[in-house]
Amino acid sequence: MNETNSDPRLVPISIIVAGLIIAGAIYFGGGKNADNVNLTGRGNTPNTTGVVEPITDKDHILGSKDAPIIIVEYSDFECPWCKVFHQTMHEILNIYGDKVAWVYRQSPITDLHPKAVKESEASECAAELGGNEAFWKFADKIFSVTPSNNGLDPAQLPIIAKDIGLNVEAFNACLSSGKFTNQVQAGISAALKAGSQGATPYSVIVTKDGKKVAINGAQPIENIKAQIDALLK
Repeated sequence: MNETNSDPRLVPISIIVAGLIIAGAIYFGGGKNADNVNLTGRGNTPNTTGVVEPITDKDHILGSKDAPIIIVEYSDFECPWCKVFHQTMHEILNIYGDKVAWVYRQSPITDLHPKAVKESEASECAAELGGNEAFWKFADKIFSVTPSNNGLDPAQLPIIAKDIGLNVEAFNACLSSGKFTNQVQAGISAALKAGSQGATPYSVIVTKDGKKVAINGAQPIENIKAQIDALLK
């Protein structure tokens, strides 16, 4: 039998496999240069590729706004890669201490994870009722219990609120009011303007002197550390 007469059915399979390999390489590759992303108050680089809104007291932040490095993350509570990256970021803060701060911003992918929208609103209610500490406790708990991919039962939200010490009646009233719906939707738009292209997690590392590096996807902690170490030199 002529060895060049391969099974034609293998050709489409080869194309699919090649496509998956390329997609994986793009997704887990190193962060693209984001030097043209403008973060007001953190350098005056022209905003030609995207605009990251300035950090304010309304942001959810772990660490100090004056830290040498701030990582602004746009995230989705039902995104499985966001769940992974959330733990990575906690490890980063444990390693670097006051040298790194972490800002969490809402960017639920509504088409894939419609439940994440209400979860984002719930986390904002937690912040309103219990402050910044309550927000982070609520966020940590959601990521710890959700199976991801739109899998969290909405009935868990008031249970989480109770678990972290919030007034459940006040929490339910806040959540049912829809008072944070527009804010979450604005967060989605802000993430797109910052360069997320509708994907999560998407983050931007920013230094005090205005250097910026985008982190695309849930990159391994070694990659994040390498980028931080280079910027701290």
